[in-house]
Amino acid sequence: MNLLREKLAKYDIPQKAKAAGIYPYFREIESDQDTEVVIDGKKVLMFGSNAYLGLTNHPKVKEASIDAIRKYGTGCAGSRFLNGTLDIHVKLEKRLAEFVGKDDAITFSTGFQVNSGVIACITGREDYIIWDELNHASIIEGIRLSFSNKLKYRHNDMESLEKQLQKCDPDKVKLIVADGVFSMEGDTANLPEIVRLAKKYSASVMIDEAHGIGVFGKQGRGTCHHFGVADDVDLIMGTFSKSFASLGGFIASDTDTINYLRHHARTYMFSASCTPASIAAANAALDIMLDEPERYEHLWTLTNYALDGFRQMGCEIGNTSTPIIPLFIRDNDLTFLIVKELFDAGIFVNPVLSPAVASQDTLIRFSLMATHQKEQLDYALEAIRKVFKMHHLI
Repeated sequence: MNLLREKLAKYDIPQKAKAAGIYPYFREIESDQDTEVVIDGKKVLMFGSNAYLGLTNHPKVKEASIDAIRKYGTGCAGSRFLNGTLDIHVKLEKRLAEFVGKDDAITFSTGFQVNSGVIACITGREDYIIWDELNHASIIEGIRLSFSNKLKYRHNDMESLEKQLQKCDPDKVKLIVADGVFSMEGDTANLPEIVRLAKKYSASVMIDEAHGIGVFGKQGRGTCHHFGVADDVDLIMGTFSKSFASLGGFIASDTDTINYLRHHARTYMFSASCTPASIAAANAALDIMLDEPERYEHLWTLTNYALDGFRQMGCEIGNTSTPIIPLFIRDNDLTFLIVKELFDAGIFVNPVLSPAVASQDTLIRFSLMATHQKEQLDYALEAIRKVFKMHHLI
């Protein structure tokens, strides 16, 4: 065995979890992504999806995707920079820019590529990136790739953010980057205060709306609109893999910024462009966001009901105020075990361990879709109550 294989073979955590019968990853779903899915021939309720508006099975979304394949084929066989730009890419970008209130936008093949590509190239060696410690891994990767000075502030701690801003050279570019909704904890960024501090210290702001669009704001336009600060946020990022029921991502900003990114963001320039089916599905999902506000309203009815239920049960759910509800376990092995026991009870939830969260903050991520029914939620709440009580968590 060579040295590389010898080193990698020492990683045996998954093997140990499998041997214990509690390995929770890569469960093979044999059905569509809906409120109920089939795994190993067994029906379970899905409370682990990011499809907040429940659009992955909407007839209009599926038909739009199929029609796009019929017209354009299955792929573009090149990057947007060269032969991979279709008219539907450009049309969707214009709609997305208008949707979030910006001059222009560009689409990427994944949301991860948006953050890793944009953040890596937008500031220079003498500039600063100031970021929340609980930002998504794609943001952290973009920061890691950047040559700029990197300053981390404590999660949603505006005093900590201001102290970091005070360290910056006032004559250099300063970019504050944060999630609008934090993907594991479910809480929202303090956007009004972030914007206030950005103005005070002449900084720019980039907000990741991956988990905010479709959930917050008028017609699901995101947390920036919810807090009334969209005009003051310089770059708004979103993904297609959540409320848009597709795959891909976008960044929206002013014309000059988008022009720069088109010619400098390497994950955009040197990746195959988003497939026709993905673009068409996202476009159809946007139509539904605008035309079916009852989905958004039902999602919030369910969210408030679930939050009340977990609080009354005595679960530790942190500061969440969104359809993402963390159920803190704070023990790796117990988290795995509870996920298995809930699955056995017919509930699919996701375990969240380090590095997604700090090692002492392991949790179960319970998430809601607008297509869930109250009866399904009641069943899940009761199943969780029984399992948590058995393990003395409530």
